[in-house]
Amino acid sequence: MFTFDPYSPAVDADPFPFYKTLRDEHPCFWSQQAQMWILSRYADVAAAGTNWQTYSSAKGNLMTELPNRAGATLGTTDPPRHDRLRGLVQHAFMKRNLESLSGPIRDIARDSAEALRGQDRFDFIDAFSSKFTVRVLFAALGLPLGDEQTVRDKAVLMVQSDPVSRAKGPQHIAAYNWMQDYAAGIIAERRARPQNDLISHFSMAEIDGDKLDEREVLLTTTTLIMAGIESLGGFMTMLAYNLADHDDVRRAVVANPDLLADAVEESLRFNTSAQRFRRCLQKDLTLHGQTMREGDFVCLAYGSANRDERQFPNPDVYDITRKPRGHLGFGGGVHACLGSAIARMAIRIAFDELHKVVPDYRRTQEQLPWMPSSTFRSPMYVELTVH
Repeated sequence: MFTFDPYSPAVDADPFPFYKTLRDEHPCFWSQQAQMWILSRYADVAAAGTNWQTYSSAKGNLMTELPNRAGATLGTTDPPRHDRLRGLVQHAFMKRNLESLSGPIRDIARDSAEALRGQDRFDFIDAFSSKFTVRVLFAALGLPLGDEQTVRDKAVLMVQSDPVSRAKGPQHIAAYNWMQDYAAGIIAERRARPQNDLISHFSMAEIDGDKLDEREVLLTTTTLIMAGIESLGGFMTMLAYNLADHDDVRRAVVANPDLLADAVEESLRFNTSAQRFRRCLQKDLTLHGQTMREGDFVCLAYGSANRDERQFPNPDVYDITRKPRGHLGFGGGVHACLGSAIARMAIRIAFDELHKVVPDYRRTQEQLPWMPSSTFRSPMYVELTVH
């Protein structure tokens, strides 16, 4: 009998055979282990992402949710509250002009890449992507230097879950509490002495007299730190993983860096780190012969939808000429990632600078250690050899 356990290390390592069985044989599947329904076809996942009236995020969007977070962040609210939050957060983003970050991001990328010069073997995450993403996030949010490694370690722990208990463990909750305390301290400093950074703008964002309340500022900031480090780092790591395994693509983008944009989009489709998010049903619904009940949780399997041959021909081929339209690598619907523009820009710049120093690299390990997370999928390390 087929089972699908999104907390299983086997699913972390290679979810795609499971996804194909789900799409072909069980497009609306009850996972006993997760205690939720799994939607795996592109049409169903994309439709659910736009239908917030039926598929609500207000009880949390992570497969294993962090305590007291639901209802106070962009990812855990529905319209109209979501629209209000998004407007205020977008207002802060607009004040911190993204283009003004491109120069500092390139400087960070150049420094991070130069540190690899002369090395014949390195861990992509420890030696490059973690250092780059933390410095970019600190620059964008205006975080004070000094705690970079601790902030990254806590952010990575926050998105993990325990595969045995299928829940957040004490270490994950402790990391979340630490991050809230850290964010609260920064917010208090910025309110006392505002700067031209995102946290200052969040703290004081106002549209027609409406402001974010204290809990919204705190949890939005906490979530942005978590997502900024893990999502950007995860997307970068999966792109490196894909390029290391596809010599022809890597050589093409090294020869013509303009192709990096296409390589990023196809990587987001082919191997996104944002694999699965949950919703809560607001009414009974019958889909593919299965009746889901009001109050049931539903998993939207973005990673499966992006490999659905009903939407993308030859979906298991990494093809940067594909130019995939409508992929769900950054989510979709009202909850499409707000930071996608800065993430795309940062990834392109990072790999442009990396390839100037390390143009030819391969992956050394056959089996990778994957992060235990029912929501995100990325390796704990990726060792590359330089050729």
